[in-house]
Amino acid sequence: MKHDSSIIALCGPESTGKSTLSNYLASAFDAYLIDEIARRYVEKLPLPYTYSDVEQIAQLQIAALEEALRSEPKLIVMDTWLIITKVWFQVVYGNYPNWLDEAIRRVPIDHYLLCAPDIPWVYDPVRENPDIREELFQRYLAEIQHYGFSITVIEGDFENRQRTASTLVSSLI
Repeated sequence: MKHDSSIIALCGPESTGKSTLSNYLASAFDAYLIDEIARRYVEKLPLPYTYSDVEQIAQLQIAALEEALRSEPKLIVMDTWLIITKVWFQVVYGNYPNWLDEAIRRVPIDHYLLCAPDIPWVYDPVRENPDIREELFQRYLAEIQHYGFSITVIEGDFENRQRTASTLVSSLI
């Protein structure tokens, strides 16, 4: 997927500030924001999600990025990306679609911001993993490293997360 945009992807367990930080970065840097597609999708389901629902979410994530790239923004901020979806498949179903690895490799993410689970978990009807946030964090870290993407771990209170992320984004654009 060729492009001239810088792409930042936020990653991390539930309730680690990804959406808050994504919105902040998009506003602060006048970036194209791709919000959390999985949340919107799952909130609309009348029943629990299925494997095919998660696969559809992955396809929607790809389509959203393709749409963003067509507008040729300087910076794209993604509130989650396919690595989270891959781990979601693994945790819930024990496997993932064969095409997902290639889809992850095909998009050259400039930098991942991996949010640490060092802030309190907050209940939300679509969140389901309050007890395995550290395990999920380690899985995301391993996956990002497996693909060889550049990464910064985002820790601390929101001001520290904001400062760390802003410094990184400023250096990329």
